[in-house]
Amino acid sequence: MLTRLINNWVYGGAMAGLLFLLLLPALASGWSLALLAVVLQLPAYMLHQYEEHDDDRFRQFFNRTMFGGREVLSRAAVFVINVPGVWGVIAVSIYLARFVDIGFGLIAVYLVLVNALVHVIHALVFRSYNPGLATAVGIFLPVGGYGLWQIDRAGGGNASLQALGIGSALVIHAAIIAYAKHKSGSSSLAVGA
Repeated sequence: MLTRLINNWVYGGAMAGLLFLLLLPALASGWSLALLAVVLQLPAYMLHQYEEHDDDRFRQFFNRTMFGGREVLSRAAVFVINVPGVWGVIAVSIYLARFVDIGFGLIAVYLVLVNALVHVIHALVFRSYNPGLATAVGIFLPVGGYGLWQIDRAGGGNASLQALGIGSALVIHAAIIAYAKHKSGSSSLAVGA
C-alpha cells in the first residue's frame, strides 16, 4: 500500500488542492488577506505538482537532463521531497504565520517563487519546456507575488523574515541538488546530456 501511495501521491494532491480551493471561501471567513495569501500557496503548489509529476514526468526529466539518464531521483525520494518537504514546510509556514507572525508566511511564498524561477531559468538555459513550467509561470508567479505583496502590506516583510523565507527556499532547493549529486556519485551535473 505504501508503494501505491509513493507512486500516486500527486493525484490525491491535485484533487485535494482543488477541493481546498472550493472550500476556502467557507474556511477563510474572517482571515486577513495576508493569511489567505499564505494559505493559497499550498493549493497552488498541489496544482503545480500535478503538471510537474503526472506520469512521473519530472523525475524522468530531471534524471535525464540533469544527470545524463542516471537514476538519481527515485519515486520514494520525489514523494519525500514533495509531501513532507513541500506540503509539510508550507503547513509549518501557515501555522507560524497564523499564530506567531504573518512574516513567517514568506517561507511558503519564497518556496513557490524560487521554484518558479528555477523552472523559468531551466527553460531559458535549455530553450525548451520542462514539466511544471506552465503552472510555475501561470500560477506560482501571480500567487507568490500576491503573497509577497500582502505580507508586506500587513507589516510582515521585515529584513530578517525576508532572509528566512528566501534562505529556506534556497536551502531546500540546494538540498535536492546535493542529494541528487550524492546519489549519482558525481560532483557535477550532466546539464544538457
